[in-house]
Amino acid sequence: MNDLRSSGILLLDKEAGVTSRQLDNLAQRAFHTRKVGHLGTLDPFATGLLLLAVNDATKYLPFLPDEEKTYVASLRLGKATDTGDLTGNETIQKDVPSLDESKIVEVLRSFLGEGTQIPPMTSAIKKDGVALYRLAHKGVEVEREPRPIYVHDIRLLGYQEGVLEFETTVSKGTYIRVLGEDIALRLGTVGHLIALRRTKVGDITLEGSIRASDLPSATLLPAYRFVPYKHIQAKDEEIKKARNGVPISFDETDQRLLIMDGDTPLAIYEKDLGRYRCLRGL
Repeated sequence: MNDLRSSGILLLDKEAGVTSRQLDNLAQRAFHTRKVGHLGTLDPFATGLLLLAVNDATKYLPFLPDEEKTYVASLRLGKATDTGDLTGNETIQKDVPSLDESKIVEVLRSFLGEGTQIPPMTSAIKKDGVALYRLAHKGVEVEREPRPIYVHDIRLLGYQEGVLEFETTVSKGTYIRVLGEDIALRLGTVGHLIALRRTKVGDITLEGSIRASDLPSATLLPAYRFVPYKHIQAKDEEIKKARNGVPISFDETDQRLLIMDGDTPLAIYEKDLGRYRCLRGL
């Protein structure tokens, strides 16, 4: 049985057909706690990397790297659905033009850099305090403002029998379903995702990840290892200050620092007017 005081991070390789929230619930039962949260929700049909925080590790969630995520997606051309993926109802059929690799690569590269997306009605974004997906379930569609996104990298993995497989690294808040639909439109047709796998969150990969069935015997990983800020070993007086949230002067240039006492994380500090102030005690 897991220690009730256990805290840490789990790297889960989510399977298709389960929600991110259901995995939270499984972890709650496995570790006998209600304090479980995850970073970066995955759609039920999607698979891949999901970071779960247990007990005190939930304090770290706002500071874990999630500005960039990498996905492998399969896009079926010629048919659109009302969700942008294989879980939805078919809405449009359109012929797929003759496509060669150079044309597909050209279109994919056209998405590199800054862009915008209109969030799907099946997203959790709120309109007047109500999640869009709740409105969608009632058959209500509302106007959504375009949101800025950034595509850091995108490349073709293969194209066969109307299915285009690509890998992309995108900014936080980018919907790969919408990206897939937009790719299909620029190729002169329509499309929807039939598979989506997240392979990377920041610099964290699927290496060492576990499946949901492994949760009862899983070992929690120290949360501080995943904090993307410079780790500073505090000295005697600095340790006292960090424990009490007192500002500290460090000869550092990084905007944020993780203050450590040996293997014990003390606090996250942020640069402010030449000194570092406590942003979050740990």
